[in-house]
Amino acid sequence: MVNLNVKIGDLVLQNPVMTASGTYGYGPEFDDFVDNNKLGGIFVKGTTLEHREGNNYPRMAETPSGMLNAVGLQNKGVDYFCKEIYPVIRHYNTHIFVNVSGSKVDDYVKTAERVGDLEDIPGIELNISCPNVKEGGMAFGTSCSAASEVIKAVRKVYKKTLIVKLSPNVTDITQFAQIAENEGAEAISLINTLLGIAIDAKKQKPVLSTITGGLSGPAIKPVALRMVWQCAKTVKIPIIGMGGIMNATDAIEFMLAGATAVQVGTANFIDPAVTMKIIDGLNSYCIEHNIKDINDIVGLIIKKS
Repeated sequence: MVNLNVKIGDLVLQNPVMTASGTYGYGPEFDDFVDNNKLGGIFVKGTTLEHREGNNYPRMAETPSGMLNAVGLQNKGVDYFCKEIYPVIRHYNTHIFVNVSGSKVDDYVKTAERVGDLEDIPGIELNISCPNVKEGGMAFGTSCSAASEVIKAVRKVYKKTLIVKLSPNVTDITQFAQIAENEGAEAISLINTLLGIAIDAKKQKPVLSTITGGLSGPAIKPVALRMVWQCAKTVKIPIIGMGGIMNATDAIEFMLAGATAVQVGTANFIDPAVTMKIIDGLNSYCIEHNIKDINDIVGLIIKKS
């Protein structure tokens, strides 16, 4: 038997495979394709204090080995989530995490407080890094002082598992990893999307209405792996790795680089059952390599260096 259990703070996950916010809806959207109860966790779509319409269309574009998105955190606000979505998803036998974002520190604090009152939501992912929002997210995710301020403020009011999602659009991501750890986060997740642009040569104009957007998919995996590896050498709290994970081999690479768990994002658009295949693949890999506990491979390339 292979032990696939991993720990994020005090939470025990039945396996390291989770879904990335913004690529999986709230979970029920995938009920016809997967058994959500078998996931290590589900990160629901970005949630803000107030209703957000998001950006104008077009706001998604396919790119070589990836995609750009500029959805702009479209959602109906935290009160709608609590009243309408939470009762539908609380029955899942897995950990549900709410991705929390905002334009001001107070937005983050109030949203975190509302989610904190929900009994069956054991943690939040503090999104200080979204490059699609013109105000708030970009500034918090790329300024050390702003990142520290918002994490500290949320930590004061939120007593459950706090995961901070880091932006790759910085000079030194380890500085932000250290800030998250110092301000009391139980874990960090990385990376969010890289800032990019797509241009239509025939129309001679940008493809996205916002001009720039967040790049995800296989194209960003080498950058994501590098940043996970860097942060794993810098902080002691668990790391949740993401960025171009399309199969079990990709997930294993992130764990070897230092990630305790992973999030699968863009791959869900291509194969809605990919998470189940990755879980099976992790088990098969461990059996093939005579590994009894998946935790034994976490950060292995660092330990061997």
